[in-house]
Amino acid sequence: MLPATTKWYDRRDCVVIEFCVEDSKDVKVKFEKSKMNFTCLGGTEGHKHQNEIDLFEVIDPNESKHKRTDRSVLCYLRKVESGKSWPRLTKDKAKLSWLGVDFNNWKDWEDDSDEELSSFDRFSEMMNNMGGEDELPDVDGAVEDEYADSDDEKMPDLE
Repeated sequence: MLPATTKWYDRRDCVVIEFCVEDSKDVKVKFEKSKMNFTCLGGTEGHKHQNEIDLFEVIDPNESKHKRTDRSVLCYLRKVESGKSWPRLTKDKAKLSWLGVDFNNWKDWEDDSDEELSSFDRFSEMMNNMGGEDELPDVDGAVEDEYADSDDEKMPDLE
């Protein structure tokens, strides 16, 4: 049995795992509180794949799901502690050759706090309420006549 090449990414309320097996058959996914098990037959040669993962944190097995596509099997693991980031997928810090981060879908959601978003909204509202060109303050020494500048003479036509 070979482990399937696997990518994962973290979200506020879930962890998404993708087992990259094309044309998978006999897919079996078992979710437990701190562990998950994946098996399938895959590819044109029908290799048997198995991945057993001791998870970094606890998940809700009843709310976790999986979906098979032609190219992979996606697993949605519902976190028990929503809002807590996972620095890695596995409990152990060991580097696994078949496991990698899905950087195309990774998002640093921990930096997006509601407080920061609301202050951004307040800033946008303040900018919109600042008025247009008609309300610009007078500047001492500013020329009011738009044609008063001597450099604004008509240019001769090009030949």
